[in-house]
Amino acid sequence: MIEHITSTDFTDAQRLFHGRGHAFPNLNHVNVDWLSPVILITLYQAVDSKWLAEQANALKALVKECRSVQVQHRYEKFSPTELLLGEPISNTVVSEQGLNYHIEFGKAQNSGLFLDMSNGRAWLRQHAQDKNVLNLFAYTCAFSLSAIAGGASKTVNIDLSKASLSKGRENHQLNLLAKKQGKHIVFEGVDIFKSNSRIKKYGPYDILICDPPSFQKGSVNIERDYAKIIRRIPQWMNPGATLMLCLNSPDLDDNFLKEEVARECPDCKFEQRIENPEVFKEAHEGKGLKVLIFTYQPS
Repeated sequence: MIEHITSTDFTDAQRLFHGRGHAFPNLNHVNVDWLSPVILITLYQAVDSKWLAEQANALKALVKECRSVQVQHRYEKFSPTELLLGEPISNTVVSEQGLNYHIEFGKAQNSGLFLDMSNGRAWLRQHAQDKNVLNLFAYTCAFSLSAIAGGASKTVNIDLSKASLSKGRENHQLNLLAKKQGKHIVFEGVDIFKSNSRIKKYGPYDILICDPPSFQKGSVNIERDYAKIIRRIPQWMNPGATLMLCLNSPDLDDNFLKEEVARECPDCKFEQRIENPEVFKEAHEGKGLKVLIFTYQPS
């Protein structure tokens, strides 16, 4: 595995090895992330303990700044994390594109920052100047940070999880944006599908970011529910608004999203797909993250 890692700059948080894309034979069950000063190995099936120890030592030797190598067993209940080498670090602050994020290990399945969305965050930062941005399924509000850093006039972060939004507030405070919270940065812990009036309250918007989970029991089934979001676009968005619609399901491709948009909001025009970071190699087109840009231009 170590021979497939090509990165030489470890300044930013990043994925070092992406086995889940099925591009590397016999390594489909392994991902490796650099979350300074921690290397996190994520396993989706059990592996030989000797092999795992060898990989941990090789990774620590490769990244001189590494102080801890940890492994998360995603195939086990609650996805437990254990220390393999170095210090027992439970949280850290990482940087990406000049912005800082709180990261936690061992408390949840996800650490707090989705590394495959790095190019999407960079795109938003480049297009956010003076824009009112609606961030749906905001999680820890990384898109909001990118938008504010890019000069957005307002960001509105919507997520059902108040705990995630609380971490989002902490991320804004970490980046010295606390004074802007309230008027310029809004956090609403509500159900997107049941809170249309609350979402409309802060609009109309110039940019929509929609990065939903594929499935969450009792709340989201994106194959069924994406249409509900798309048909709200005329109520939420200014004419000429830009839409970043994202899709994480390996079972749904670009065409699913394009067809949903064509049916539910035909005034939206597809503009481009934002490519994922190069490390996220996929053996089969359409299995990884899809980030599509549309323009809403009502006739």
